[in-house]
Amino acid sequence: MRNHTADLPIIATDAAAQGRGRLRSGRPPRPGSWSELFSPGHLPAALVLAGGVALYATNVYVTAALLPSAVDEFGGAQYFAWAATAFLTASVISSMLVTRAVARSGAARAYVGAFAVFALGTLINMLAPSMELLLVGRTVQGLGGGLLAGLGYAVIRTALPERLWTRAAGLVSAMWGVGNLLGPALGGFFAQIGLWRGAFATMALLALVLAWVSRNAVPGGAEQTGEVPSVPVLSLALLASTAAAFSVASVLPRGASTVACLAAAVLLLFAFVLRERFGATTVLPKLTYRRGNALKWVYLALGLLSAGAMTEAFIPLFGQELAGLPPLLAGFLGASLSVGWTAAQLCSVNIESQRGRNAVMLLGPAILAAGLFGYAALVTPQAGAWLVLAWAAVLFAAGSGIGMAFPHLSVAAMRSTDDPVEGGKAAAGVSTTQLIANAVSSSVVGSLVVAGGPTAAGSAQTMAVGIGIVAVLGAACALQAIRGRATR
Repeated sequence: MRNHTADLPIIATDAAAQGRGRLRSGRPPRPGSWSELFSPGHLPAALVLAGGVALYATNVYVTAALLPSAVDEFGGAQYFAWAATAFLTASVISSMLVTRAVARSGAARAYVGAFAVFALGTLINMLAPSMELLLVGRTVQGLGGGLLAGLGYAVIRTALPERLWTRAAGLVSAMWGVGNLLGPALGGFFAQIGLWRGAFATMALLALVLAWVSRNAVPGGAEQTGEVPSVPVLSLALLASTAAAFSVASVLPRGASTVACLAAAVLLLFAFVLRERFGATTVLPKLTYRRGNALKWVYLALGLLSAGAMTEAFIPLFGQELAGLPPLLAGFLGASLSVGWTAAQLCSVNIESQRGRNAVMLLGPAILAAGLFGYAALVTPQAGAWLVLAWAAVLFAAGSGIGMAFPHLSVAAMRSTDDPVEGGKAAAGVSTTQLIANAVSSSVVGSLVVAGGPTAAGSAQTMAVGIGIVAVLGAACALQAIRGRATR
């Protein structure tokens, strides 16, 4: 099968050869297994890769659960929404510096630094006497968290043999769903017992433990891993401004100001793409913008797929308003999508045939769309228990669509080039794409919810149909990636 994304040049199958950027010819590597990934030789690396992303994802939901308690203690309700905006914008900026950090310091030192920065921001949050200082902590957390999210994908190439890439990518990506389950539980527990600062202390301790483990768990701890690319300052500024504009649009009162902010964000995104296409130094690999190359379609499919997860923010609210669910059960309903994501992902990575991989990359966005359309069709006021169970089922199916496709699309990006520097950019670009997609789609989801008002049923249906259409576009992009119009 020629010209398929995952059939692009195969990178060296042992970690040492990958680190030197040597190409190994011959057949694709033999399939790996979960037992090999969790064997003593690879378990520390898997723990660090997955732990960094889990820490990032859990922190998002922990903070959301703790902020009401913090506001009750020292006020600052007017800054409530900015806590998420500060964190997300900072994480987008730092995620774009992952390949530079690895090239300059090595993966191990980059990880130690990222965990340390994240722990510092978390400790600032723990000790904050005001909302203003808590926002400072959230910004510092975001800088460390963006590095952790990017390193989780970028370091797979050099920390593990290629036969384990798909399983490792699945494990790392599953941590986003795990974070959605652990975060509210951890934050809710500490908020319930009146010790909201204890949740931040726990997160800081976990970060420091993982920093210690990462010293020897991943390669490149004491020497340069390659040439240090120059920093594309203008691209970084444009993309950070884009993320900030979309994030601000999601917290502004709906109206002309929201439209203006969204328009500015779109223009900034267009300017970023132009700069990347013609600039000497870029955030994403140069081949992303090459005519006929499949990598752009892989990134677009990943971004559009990620948009589906942003519906989780409103599902619990609709569960309470449409079915009268208590907050705990509404939270479990919202987690249905994450459970489906995680379960499908851990199963999908066992697919070894190229035909099977192509199938799930295409079916994933289609199943996400079908699940969201199904939810829209089932939404009705005063829903009973059986209808709520049907909601949970279709949301589980929607999440499984994300999970089955995400690891294979991620590995397709990793395999897009045999150049070690560009390959590192391609792998780190998975996280950057996901974070930007989260910023964009969270604003889009919020706008759809408002547009569907004033009833909760109308808001839920408009949101689900709108993001379902986005998922259909994701399927179209996945098809383009599978066709593999890459320049050889």
